[in-house]
Amino acid sequence: MLKIAIYGKGGIGKSTMTSNLAAAFAKLGKRVIQIGCDPKADSTINLLGGEPLMPVMEYMRKYDKEPEKLEEISRTGFGGILCIETGGPTPGLGCAGRGIIATFSLLEDMELFERFRPDVVLYDVLGDVVCGGFAAPIRKGYADDVLIVTSGEKMALYAANNIATAVENFQDRGYAKVRGIILNHRNVPKETEKVKAFADSKGIDIVAEIPRSDDINNFEEEGKTVIEGNPELPISQAFLTLARELLEDHE
Repeated sequence: MLKIAIYGKGGIGKSTMTSNLAAAFAKLGKRVIQIGCDPKADSTINLLGGEPLMPVMEYMRKYDKEPEKLEEISRTGFGGILCIETGGPTPGLGCAGRGIIATFSLLEDMELFERFRPDVVLYDVLGDVVCGGFAAPIRKGYADDVLIVTSGEKMALYAANNIATAVENFQDRGYAKVRGIILNHRNVPKETEKVKAFADSKGIDIVAEIPRSDDINNFEEEGKTVIEGNPELPISQAFLTLARELLEDHE
């Protein structure tokens, strides 16, 4: 089972990267679970035709109980991808990280992996915070690898450095390791050079470069990933190539 947690600065495109990568794995015939670990609960929306999924924490608030069936807190999206959103507390009340911890505990009780038997599990994790509940996806038994999404923008690289450092500090606990960087281009000056310099300084590979593309925005308006919209597009091929390489490295 390939288990990857995807981190990066807020607004850098983690959910877009994660959902397109999930769709690419599904297109390659793999059984995939995507778990959105963000209170906004919008990680899986483009796998579900633009329809939001009720997050676990909202379910528990609405019905004042824990869900008894996986079907109550999940939906099947494009390519048979099982979609789950952790959600978070009522805004201004409580810690979002606790929502992740509570959801993961619940999914363990439901024996999610044993029942669904996925080939790939992707965790889309909020922002550049790698502590408390936000570190839960990289703990032993969950993700084995971390992908960091960044552009060449100063604050994105600053966040990427914080994430890489935090993951390195956790490694002696048997947590996940950084597998590589996804360069999500924003077309800033000397972007590739800046990200390569950062990657070299940390000893991390750039595993994919995703060009800035109107196709991503156009298909997201339709509630789709580019993989679903048109898998033959160059942007779609970039995600499919990354998915193949990650699978090959895992074998």
